[in-house]
Amino acid sequence: MGKTLGIVEQRGIEPVPLEERNGNPLELFWVWFAANISVLGLPLGVSLIALGLNVPQALFAAVIGSAGSFAVVGIISIAGRNGAAPSLTLSRAMFGTRGNIGPTFVSLVSRLGWETVNTATAALAFVTFCSYCFGTAETAAKAPVVAIAGVVGFVALTVAVSVLGHAAILVVQKWATWIFGVLNLLVAAFLLGQVDFSALVSETGAEPARVLTGVGIIAAGTGIGWANSGADMARYQRPSVKAAALVVSAAAGAGIPLVIMIGMGSLVGGSNSVVLASPNPMEAIRQTLPGPVAAIYLIASIVGLLLSNHLSVYSAGLTTLTLGIRIRRVWAVVVDVAVTTTGAILFLLVATGFYGPFVAFISILAIPISAWIGIFLVDMCVRHTYSGPDLLDLSSGGAYFYTGGIRWAGLVPWLVSILVASLFVQIGEGAHPFFTGPAYFTWLGQSGLAWLLALIVGAAGYAPLARRSF
Repeated sequence: MGKTLGIVEQRGIEPVPLEERNGNPLELFWVWFAANISVLGLPLGVSLIALGLNVPQALFAAVIGSAGSFAVVGIISIAGRNGAAPSLTLSRAMFGTRGNIGPTFVSLVSRLGWETVNTATAALAFVTFCSYCFGTAETAAKAPVVAIAGVVGFVALTVAVSVLGHAAILVVQKWATWIFGVLNLLVAAFLLGQVDFSALVSETGAEPARVLTGVGIIAAGTGIGWANSGADMARYQRPSVKAAALVVSAAAGAGIPLVIMIGMGSLVGGSNSVVLASPNPMEAIRQTLPGPVAAIYLIASIVGLLLSNHLSVYSAGLTTLTLGIRIRRVWAVVVDVAVTTTGAILFLLVATGFYGPFVAFISILAIPISAWIGIFLVDMCVRHTYSGPDLLDLSSGGAYFYTGGIRWAGLVPWLVSILVASLFVQIGEGAHPFFTGPAYFTWLGQSGLAWLLALIVGAAGYAPLARRSF
C-alpha cells in the first residue's frame, strides 16, 4: 500500500500499454463506492418526498436512477477497456480531432464547475465544524480565515491523491470506504432512530409520471455526471475482463451506498415536516442533530466531497490534456485545481448571490454531456477497437482527422440534440430567468428531463450515420 501511494502516474492521455493493463472490476467497485458513500445523498432522498413520492416509490427511484445511471458509466468503461485511453480522448474517433474540442471543453467546464462547488461546500462545512468545536463565527464572511483554511486544506488533500494518479486513487478509495463509511453509518443509524414511521403509513404516493421524474432527478444528480469519466478509470483494466463485470462494478459500487443514503433521506423527509419544507435539506438535517453527532455529520460531508473530488480532479486533468494543451498530467491537475480554488474563495467571500445561478449554469451543461453520452453509446455498438497512435495524432494525416479535423456525422447530431433539448429548459430562477425555452412548460420541461431528451435525440440522430467516415 505504501509503495503504491508513493508512485506518481507519469501517463497522460496516451493509451496504456498492454503490459500495464492488469486491473480488475473489483478495483472499480471500490472507486465508485467511495465516491458515493456520503451523507450528501440525504437531500436527494428528501427531494423525492418533496416531489410527492412515498418512501417505497422513492426507494424505487433511487435504485433505478442511481444504479441505472451508473450502469451507463460501466458501459462506457467498456470503451476504456477496449481503447485503453480516457473517455474524451476516445471520442476523437467519433467527432474528429478538432470536432471533439466542443464536447471536451463542455466536459471540462462542467467538471471544474462542480469541483468549485464541492470545494466551497466543504469549506462551509469546515466553518460550521470549527464553530461547534472552537466557538468561531458560523459564516464564511464572518470567519474568512477559517473559510480560506478550509478551502486550502480541502484542495491540498485533493491534490495529494489526484496528482499521484490512478494507482493511488485505487488504494485511497478502497480504504476510505471502510474507514469513513463507518461515520456515515453512525449518522444514518442516529437518523433512523429519529424517524416517525407512523407518519409514513398515510403517504399515498404519486402517479407513475411523477415517479419517472424522480428517477430522472436521481440519474441526473448521480451517474450521468460521471459517465464521461468511465473510461478514465477503466483504461488500466485487463483486456480479458468481461464487459458485464465492468457494468456491475459501477452500478453496484455506486448504487449500494446511494440507495442507502437516498433511502434514509426519504425516511427523514417523509417523517419530518421541517426538513421537508426547508430550502436547504442538508442544513436542516444537520440542525436536527445534537452537537457531537452534528460534528460527525459535518466530517462525513467533508470526506464524502473529498473522495468524489479525487476522481473529478483526476479526470479534469485528462480532459485538459485532451484539449491539446501540451503539459504533463501532473501540471494539468495543478492548473485545474488553481481554477477551482480561486472560484471557491470568490464564492465564499465575494460573489454574494452568485452561487445559485452558477449551479444552475453548470446543471444546464448536463444537456450537451448527455448528448455526448447518447452518441458515444451508439458508436460503441459499431466500433470495438481504436487506433492508439491516431487518437494522439492531431495532424491532417491522422485517421481521426476526417474533414478538416471534424467528423460531421458525429458533430451535427450532437449540436442538433443540444438545440432540441434547450427548448425544454429554463436558465435562472425567480421572476426574471435568463432564458426560458418555448417548450419549458410542457411535462417534459417541468419534469427536468431535457437531459434525457438530449441523450435520446443524440443517439437517434447519430445511429444512421455511425458507420460513415465523413
